Amino acid sequence: MHNRNTTPLRQTVARGIVTGTALAAALGVATPGVALAAPSPTAPRATAQASGIGTTDTQRVEAAAVVRLDPAPDVLLLGDYDFVHALWQKARDGGERLDSVRAAAEQAMASTKAEDHARFIITGIHEAYRLDQQRERERAEAERVARLTKSQALLAVGIPSTPDLLALSDDNFIRVILKHEVSGPEVRAAAMRALLGEPADWREFIVNGARDAHKRDVANEVKELEEKNRKEAERLKELAARKSAAALFRITPSQAMLELSDDNFVRELLRLSPADLQGTELYATAQRAALASDPAAWKAFIHTGADTAYKRDAENRRKKLAAANRKLALQIQAAAEKTGVNPGLVAAAKAALAGGPEKVAEFLKEDNQYRARRQSFQSIDASTPGWYARQSTVDGGEGFLSPVDGQSPKADREAATWVVLPSLAGRPGCYSFESVGRPGYYLKVQETPLKAVVGADDRSEEFRNSATWCARPGLTGSGTTSFLWGVGPDERWLQPYRGYLYPSLYHPEWSGDAASWKIAPPLAG
Repeated sequence: MHNRNTTPLRQTVARGIVTGTALAAALGVATPGVALAAPSPTAPRATAQASGIGTTDTQRVEAAAVVRLDPAPDVLLLGDYDFVHALWQKARDGGERLDSVRAAAEQAMASTKAEDHARFIITGIHEAYRLDQQRERERAEAERVARLTKSQALLAVGIPSTPDLLALSDDNFIRVILKHEVSGPEVRAAAMRALLGEPADWREFIVNGARDAHKRDVANEVKELEEKNRKEAERLKELAARKSAAALFRITPSQAMLELSDDNFVRELLRLSPADLQGTELYATAQRAALASDPAAWKAFIHTGADTAYKRDAENRRKKLAAANRKLALQIQAAAEKTGVNPGLVAAAKAALAGGPEKVAEFLKEDNQYRARRQSFQSIDASTPGWYARQSTVDGGEGFLSPVDGQSPKADREAATWVVLPSLAGRPGCYSFESVGRPGYYLKVQETPLKAVVGADDRSEEFRNSATWCARPGLTGSGTTSFLWGVGPDERWLQPYRGYLYPSLYHPEWSGDAASWKIAPPLAG
């Protein structure tokens, strides 16, 4: 953690950059006999966003309905960009249910073109919401099927199903099967292997592994019986196949049903089949078998066909959800690439997409996306190599420049790491920097005395404007970024002075390197 003894060091470094009087003028700090420097006419300038409205009230009301935003008169009077920002806030509060809408809104907000803001309100939000609805349906279906597959696994092994068992987490559910007295040696061995693996191995055991292992237990039992009583062994094998097929239809067959002929057994499966199975590969394959005139087709369905069709259904469900997740991850990646200030989020999205469906699903969790937005801001000034913008809790949240690296204490690394979020004030191309060490606190401008400090978001318009920094191409250096605060004649660049961070007026002689930052990997990842 920073302590006050570092202040002389900051001052020493600052004196080596420029004279105190000159920088005081650039910062706007009152210095006897020095007038405040005006922004250079050749300096990059932030253009104030006109609050124009290029959409109709009807289009806005329809867009607001997507995120359940109350389109009060004052909201309808917002400019298109501000209205997009209001939609984004509601989508963000909606969590995973509105992930696509949130990502599409961020992509629109990253643009300074009025037509992009209007396009999002008119069509973009609805297109994104359809993706969210699709993902929600697929997710709900996956959760429903996950419960049903547990029921099917219990039926296959012969364990009575109860709501409490079905509500268990995957790993605890497997532990119940592992310890249950009816589980055979193969089932117990498969359960143990699954528990030693990853969550994907747990799901595979529940969907297919328990049933396949039970079949091996039955096969071993049949093999032992064959040596003593071949007829009894065949009866046991047939009984096990019928019970296994019935379990896939979530049916506990009666003794009378188990004694039906093959064709009538298949027809009874169809008759008792839950309505939600219609339209599945399992149901369609059973229908084809029931309509066949060849007894071999009935028997093949009972012994192998039902199981193969069920596995195709499971794979189709997995592919649908994976495709929806992949589409959303690509959308988030595209939005982050457009901003230029979230390289960590871009990298995380690319890594997840390269890693397969499980990695993509993990990336899409809200907490993981939020964490991937972490970045550190490194000075490119030759006098402060490897120094980072950070905050100091013991100094009242003041922002300053400090040497920090991967070996520094955790508190120091967190103090020099920021979550880069869309502007709290809702300005296009602008962002707010949340402190990792102090969640809910943002880098803002304190006007009396003028300096950059970390403060708690009180949700006021004044605070949100003070915590908004607009990204611009770096004043100097390739691949750097400069951050502008304020609008018009009051706009200032974030840069250090005597080790502390200030919003500074532009000066062509010294603002270049000092106000240019390298967006670096987070020191506290």
